[in-house]
Amino acid sequence: MRTSRPAAPAPAAGPAASRPVSAALIATVVLLTAIAPLATDMYVPAFPDVARELGTTATGVQLTLTTFFVGMAAGQLVGGPSSDQRGRRRPLLAATVVVLLASVACALAPTIALLGAARFVQGFAGGWAMVIARAVVVDLASGSQLVRALNLVQGAGGVAPIAAPLLGGVVLQFSTWRAPFWLIALITLVTLVVTHRVVPESLPPERRHTGGLRTFATAARDVLRSRDYVGYLVVSAAAMVALFAYVATSAFVLRGMNGLSPIAYAVAFAANAGGMTVAALVSARLAERVRTRTVVLCGQLLALAAGVGMLVGALALGTPLLLSLACFSGLMVALGLIWGNAGALASAAVPQHPGTGSAVLGMAQWGTAGVAAPLAGLGGEGTAVPVAVMMTLGALVSLVALLAVARPPYDAAGRAV
Repeated sequence: MRTSRPAAPAPAAGPAASRPVSAALIATVVLLTAIAPLATDMYVPAFPDVARELGTTATGVQLTLTTFFVGMAAGQLVGGPSSDQRGRRRPLLAATVVVLLASVACALAPTIALLGAARFVQGFAGGWAMVIARAVVVDLASGSQLVRALNLVQGAGGVAPIAAPLLGGVVLQFSTWRAPFWLIALITLVTLVVTHRVVPESLPPERRHTGGLRTFATAARDVLRSRDYVGYLVVSAAAMVALFAYVATSAFVLRGMNGLSPIAYAVAFAANAGGMTVAALVSARLAERVRTRTVVLCGQLLALAAGVGMLVGALALGTPLLLSLACFSGLMVALGLIWGNAGALASAAVPQHPGTGSAVLGMAQWGTAGVAAPLAGLGGEGTAVPVAVMMTLGALVSLVALLAVARPPYDAAGRAV
């Protein structure tokens, strides 16, 4: 006989809690969360130009990507708890202004060191804005509405990784490597104006924490003491290992080892990102029809199958093109089923600390991204074994975290939801 568990305490009611999550607000949150992939992917095609003009090596240019990821992780860690103390709207607007200024600094950077420093600030402020935007959604939605809203954010935001490399390539046809940063600054300016008009203050004063390092430490400790939250955090972060193994090595596997042209590779990359977007949108539609954990489990099993298939292909079959394309595509669809749902379940596990919970989750995801990308390249350009191993292990750890660590939430009647 199944015994019911006490329902988690709901946040105190406030004026913002009754506001619906409008389409305009979802669109604004998508813009805020799209800044990171745009700032990451749009200038990647210009790496050789950056190295040549600033007199540095390829490694030096790649470090500007690493500093961005480090900034993203740190910004989310600090931004979430800070917004729990000071509210959402003003810190969100301030962070967006800093992203704008940092983007201009990137466009004007005369040396690789200054570019790296500006990228860190850009990532820090971008992470700050991203975690607060997500916390606004958590403040205003709950239950199936929260699952649907976060999956819509994930799904619509998936357009950015598709568009950014292609847009960057087009811009570079007519200008220098600095042009993508000017374009990011323009997009950020539009986002700032829209945010000012659309995003409400979703955390009224009576629901804020008193602030200070002690409050932050207490909130972080409370969040990490939640077994369910930690389980869903590992579900999400382990899936990130598989993603960035793919991002870091897919060009070597598909172009270097299988001879795809740059255009064909761009089409494959965009199609895979599109698959992830469609899967996330389907997840949003399933929010009230299928248990959220069931959708996550389906994604994990698909990701594990993709990893095992890739590993067999790398070890025994010479990494054939069609198998590689199928495994990469399966992985991206799986991630579309996992991320938004795992994030919603993690947020539901710690309703008393939405900002801190969102911050720790974001830090874990982007911190993992910064570690996974270089690890996937340890085997060199002529083997797909490292990426296959990381895809498999990432999916396996994610699956174990779901089944053995995170427990299913129950409603008041003791039914799993």
